Amino acid sequence: MNSSRTAAAKSSASKKMASAVLDSSAILAVLNAEPGADVVESMMDDALISTVNYAEVVAKLVERGSTALAAQTALQSIAVTTVDFDIALAQRTGGLRRETMRRGLSLGDRACLALAEREGVPALTGDRSWIGVVSDVEIRLIR
Repeated sequence: MNSSRTAAAKSSASKKMASAVLDSSAILAVLNAEPGADVVESMMDDALISTVNYAEVVAKLVERGSTALAAQTALQSIAVTTVDFDIALAQRTGGLRRETMRRGLSLGDRACLALAEREGVPALTGDRSWIGVVSDVEIRLIR
């Protein structure tokens, strides 16, 4: 697994098993002090985020008026472990399209689910439409 920490304090990825994979909504809850942030913060030390979801968070912050540099700085401040979106994740993410299409899940949503499935850990999200969409992935709502 290619992974990296987004802050210098966590520059080497831990060899212990991850506790969860974070959706963009979970990261945004922390960065914006939204409801559910406490749930996410309690799992951040050993949680993962796909680089696809990392890009989504940067894009959402930029949409809301941040600069790309400020968005990256904000993400570095929470020190989440990122996992590169490799070919295996890309294939599974694409393969999830059929079973998630009716619920309107995005590419980023599917990337999060694919990573959680591969790692065998829950996916944390604020999106209720994920419940039961992929039988092999436990979904934990943050709010």
